[in-house]
Amino acid sequence: MNIDSMLRSQVPAQTSLERPSNMPSQSTESVMNRFVEFINTGNEDLAREVISPDAVFHAPSHPEPLQGPAGYMEVLGMMRGGFSDVEWTLEETVTEGDTVAARFTMRGTHDGEFFGLPASGNKISVQAMNLYYLADGRIVGERGQPDLLGVMQQIGAVPAP
Repeated sequence: MNIDSMLRSQVPAQTSLERPSNMPSQSTESVMNRFVEFINTGNEDLAREVISPDAVFHAPSHPEPLQGPAGYMEVLGMMRGGFSDVEWTLEETVTEGDTVAARFTMRGTHDGEFFGLPASGNKISVQAMNLYYLADGRIVGERGQPDLLGVMQQIGAVPAP
């Protein structure tokens, strides 16, 4: 068995390594740039522009998947509630067909309640690795992996090693 066969056997069909792209890379780049603008502004019009109404988001902060622009606004509301100045910087992307792997840096000040913890005033800077699934010029799905342990350590909720 070669490496491609091994990878294909471990990747769900919806993210198959052989899936053809329906979007030119420039269009994918444009969607991701607009998405970053959306998450940094919370602009609901941008949310509707870049996120499909049927999009499904898997966030570690929520036990059940969230859906569509409203679901993403819920996650942003939670983040802005704890870090009113939160800002995401898209550091790098890797695109394969209509799937984008993205590495972000998230920065902000813990100036509100976050996961039940009162504001500490501490500044945070953590990484997140997310997979985005695109179709017809919009995001139709996301699996996010932010460094929540790093956040909790930096706000003083968990001791650093």
